Amino acid sequence: MAGGRREFLKGAGCALGVLSFAGATSAAAAAPVAMSPNGRPLAGVFPIGWTPCKADNTFDPHAMVRQQQFLNRGKVAGMAWPQNASGWQSLSASEWNAGAEALASVKGNTALVLGVQTSGFNVANSQSYARKAKSLNADAIISLVPGSGNDADIVSYFKALSDASGLPMIVQATGNVSVNTLVVLADAVPTIIAVKDEAGDPLERAPSLLQRTGGKLEDFSGGGGMTFFPELELGFLGTCPYTGLADVLQECFNAYQAGRKRDAYDIFGRFLAFNTLPHANEYVMKARGVFAEDAVMRANPATVQAGAGNRQRGGLITDAQKTEIRAALDTYLKPFLVA
Repeated sequence: MAGGRREFLKGAGCALGVLSFAGATSAAAAAPVAMSPNGRPLAGVFPIGWTPCKADNTFDPHAMVRQQQFLNRGKVAGMAWPQNASGWQSLSASEWNAGAEALASVKGNTALVLGVQTSGFNVANSQSYARKAKSLNADAIISLVPGSGNDADIVSYFKALSDASGLPMIVQATGNVSVNTLVVLADAVPTIIAVKDEAGDPLERAPSLLQRTGGKLEDFSGGGGMTFFPELELGFLGTCPYTGLADVLQECFNAYQAGRKRDAYDIFGRFLAFNTLPHANEYVMKARGVFAEDAVMRANPATVQAGAGNRQRGGLITDAQKTEIRAALDTYLKPFLVA
């Protein structure tokens, strides 16, 4: 990518207020905010999109469009698809392309980050997805780290993705990916601007990761956003939760960066309380009218229920539980539901 990291590692004087980290307790400086080629800040809440399907498990591009429009209305910073929560391993190439095109068709101001890893981390196939992301005017790409190979092999893989797209990249670290490997990657591939860290405890790894990369690598996490507030205290610049309450977490992020930490803490507490309800995360997109009541979500093959072609996340849900979820949204979260 011409100009390397300097082209999109810029201070973002934007409504997110992401340059202010006076409350961070980490000794390491927070990363400057990376900007996409489309001028969108790559910081804040970037949920991992679901892959909604009809009751017969056929991919539903119209539901994908509604999901993206929901995030646009919610003024959510970005969206990443497809990753683990999207069931990326279950997607055919035609489904990947249909989903990416559906999201790009209604992208709005929510940055679009496309997941480009493919089965077996085939370099040529992943490069094809990366080129497609570029052609769709995506804001960035994301890939899991290959599960085998040494640091040199991993660097080679991400360099190939960079060569194919030239877009900013987010690395998703899982399993035994070390901080040292991430540092090596950040040094070797200038287009890498952030890590979604799910390898070990991201709260424990953050100080070393931020310090050893000189504050040039943004730190995101996953885990459904359940530790987002303490992550903000350490200088994290984003999180990758599920989509259902992404607008609520974005409000938390905005409040924190504006210096309203007590408000951010309160919003985060409401988010956590809601997620203690049985099936809340699995049903919230239906409760909010984005997905149909009979929609099912794709899952990676290892998590698919025996004898089924898809997984209805959370198993059986009762009518009483649906009513409780809707009541909680209306009673406790309504002021924070932007979408």
